[in-house]
Amino acid sequence: MDFGLKNKIAVVAAASRGLGRAAARQLALEGATVVICARRKKEINRTACEIQEETGSVVVSVRADVTKPKDVRELVSQARRRFGTVHVLVVNAGGPPAGEMLALTDKDWQKAHELTLMSMVRLTRAVLPMMVRQEWGRIITINSIVAKQPVNELLLSAAIRPGIGGLVKVLANQYAKYNITINTVCPGHIRTQRQEELARFRAEARRISIERYFAETAAAIPAGRLGRPEEIGSVVAFLASEQAAYINGVNLLVDGSAAKGVH
Repeated sequence: MDFGLKNKIAVVAAASRGLGRAAARQLALEGATVVICARRKKEINRTACEIQEETGSVVVSVRADVTKPKDVRELVSQARRRFGTVHVLVVNAGGPPAGEMLALTDKDWQKAHELTLMSMVRLTRAVLPMMVRQEWGRIITINSIVAKQPVNELLLSAAIRPGIGGLVKVLANQYAKYNITINTVCPGHIRTQRQEELARFRAEARRISIERYFAETAAAIPAGRLGRPEEIGSVVAFLASEQAAYINGVNLLVDGSAAKGVH
């Protein structure tokens, strides 16, 4: 299936590894030109080279921290200066740390707010004028299952991530008339470095091995396994496609049926 992404310009945030990298790779496989960013210059440069070599698409790396407004503006400006516009935005950022209510400080809350919510606000605000002018755009936010099913130790995420779902719905309502879709993907347990960091935290708290933690986690998922990053990348690419033009304002779980509620 041709997703209609050839010659489209995509910006993918926090793409040096994990879900961001998987999204960037899949968009490049579909023929999109991809601008990717991360905080570490060496790491994002290496990722860009690897994806470009594998896919044959143009991949440009930018060192940028999505919690810094200046970096966000520069990321989008570089894409616009080099390619003229942005058609697809994939919002992504590392998740806030785990923690308990009495241990988390005001600074922890402020950092989580900047990382999780304001990065999405600023990136979206930067690309929307271009998408409105060209009357075509796709914005996909990589969120978390926590937005649908809170997890006790992920207090910061549980407080902030549901708000992204609400914002996505409102923006979808407001900008659908410009042929812009705005959706969020809520991954479940995907085997990434972030998941391994959480596994260490949870395994230590329970005094079990990480291997046992992962085995128990997989057993609790109806699919019987953790997800793979490329499975999230494929969903992102589909939501960016011409075929997904009538999917808008959706908070999509990609979790092997791990979430237990009706959503």
